[in-house]
Amino acid sequence: MHPCAERRVHRFASAAHSREIELLISRRVSRLLAFELSRREWMSLAAAAAATFHSGLLSAAPRTKAYITPEQFGAVGDGVTNDTAAFAAMTSYVNRRRGGDIALRPTTYIVGAQAPDPLAGYSFGPVDIMHFQGCSKPLSIAGNGARLRCANGLRFGTFDPATGQPTYHSMPYTASGERASPYRAMIMAEGCSGGIDIRDIELDGNLGRLWIGGQYGDTGWQLPACGLWLGANACNEQVTNVYSHHHALDGVYIDGVADRISLSTLQQVVSEYNARQGCSIVGGRNYAFANCRFNHTGKAGLMSAPGAGVDIEAEVKPIRDLSFLSCEFSNNTGVGMVADSGDSEGARFDGCRFVGTITWSAWPYKPHFRFANCQFVGAVVHAFPDQDPDRATQFINCAFLDDPTLSPTGQVYGPSQSIVNLAESVNVLFDGCRFDLQKESLLPWSWNAIYNNCTMSQVSTDLAHPKGTYTGICRIDGNIELYGAIILGDLTVNGQLMPRTG
Repeated sequence: MHPCAERRVHRFASAAHSREIELLISRRVSRLLAFELSRREWMSLAAAAAATFHSGLLSAAPRTKAYITPEQFGAVGDGVTNDTAAFAAMTSYVNRRRGGDIALRPTTYIVGAQAPDPLAGYSFGPVDIMHFQGCSKPLSIAGNGARLRCANGLRFGTFDPATGQPTYHSMPYTASGERASPYRAMIMAEGCSGGIDIRDIELDGNLGRLWIGGQYGDTGWQLPACGLWLGANACNEQVTNVYSHHHALDGVYIDGVADRISLSTLQQVVSEYNARQGCSIVGGRNYAFANCRFNHTGKAGLMSAPGAGVDIEAEVKPIRDLSFLSCEFSNNTGVGMVADSGDSEGARFDGCRFVGTITWSAWPYKPHFRFANCQFVGAVVHAFPDQDPDRATQFINCAFLDDPTLSPTGQVYGPSQSIVNLAESVNVLFDGCRFDLQKESLLPWSWNAIYNNCTMSQVSTDLAHPKGTYTGICRIDGNIELYGAIILGDLTVNGQLMPRTG
């Protein structure tokens, strides 16, 4: 495994800044553990921790608010002791109360543990850390700068249950009995209805110090190991200032409710150096992201496809009504943002930045995707075409660039190919967009796109084919071929005003 440098980043915004972001959103959205316990032994330990709590530690909570803390259940928080049992006991208590206010200390808590779970097909099964279920009252977690860090040496992949050694199989491989995972998610909330507020916390998957076994699933390592998991919560979810990184699967996983009316907001979430996705959205509606970063997926020594910054991929439930404000999708092994599978529809990206270093910066192949005031560094592919212009992808006041100084690695994907590749382009709209290609990239390859009030330039002497319908006032500088283009406005090509065709 790549020896990833530890990073501990706490990003606390002022209350005024937080309110400003919330207002903007509202405007844009209608070491292997020293022990390996059997599951029964583990539950006994967690029960003992809970009994300690009931013996009177609750009275130590501040009188101003009845905060619940993992220390009340035996957590040490010294960066050495494994506190998983204490967190599990605390969570069990909160679940029985159907909610509560949790407060952590600004320290490092070591978490993650494994126990045999043959019924679920695990040789080394994940033990719950914080798994909140069915909370009908408000649930809040005030991290206060705490870091949850996965214990060293836990297994991930496939392992022999008798010897504990890695096993390797031809892919795809989905047989039961050899799976291993360090945790399903560090924080998991599902089936809640009373409101969720999670803030100011770091979730460190410690990927470089896991014991990696054989692959599992259709490709790569498709096993649970996420930072934050939000599942089927029919309530508002507020996630603020969370740093989720170096997880063996996803930094954030969202499987929401298809028909809910509540709005969830994720702001100042940084999800990076995770193995499969910065964020997976597999179902639900009404999720707003602001000032978030989904970067460097698959760049920490382990990668599973798709390897995206954000993957919008409806599985069982449809996806609707997503918004991203001032977010970044950069330097991912897979596509920066990809939407190409399942019943997904309706996403708006405003003031966002997409940087493709080794593959596409964006892949928006679903209806009703809108990009406004966005910057694309590196090639874009598969915008969604449709006979209905309202369903086709729209780019408004966006910039398409190939400047390597805008890339964190100095790489820009797409030399000697089109900056936007539109094999199908019916009614794909570029309105007020700028294509400024100073290296080897070519202007868009299209047949039926609409270019309104756009400026285009390329330095490469290779022939480009930005064909489509031109309206408003457009200018192109570079070696291009426009046979079959429809010119309805003023189009100037290399200083010459082109005759209109209709």
